[in-house]
Amino acid sequence: MKIKVYATLRGIVGGPVIDLDGVSEIKIDNLITKLFAMYPDMRKEAITRNGNLHSAFHVLINGRDARYINGMDTVVTDQDDIRIFPPVGGGL
Repeated sequence: MKIKVYATLRGIVGGPVIDLDGVSEIKIDNLITKLFAMYPDMRKEAITRNGNLHSAFHVLINGRDARYINGMDTVVTDQDDIRIFPPVGGGL
């Protein structure tokens, strides 16, 4: 399963793609837990001070935000296009 990551996550994971060998199907909740175990610094980008997933942390499945599919219970397969965007801020 390949997961594309953007912005600050690329520096944390060492590139634009995470390759999860041997994973063919997984719930978003379990995927996020697995990624946090693999890349502990990712947690800082995704979790708010009160321990919740940041509202600006987006997991897109085939172009749709997982929040609007089945949330953290959304099941993805290795055939899905998975993209993760951390909270991003800036500007003048």
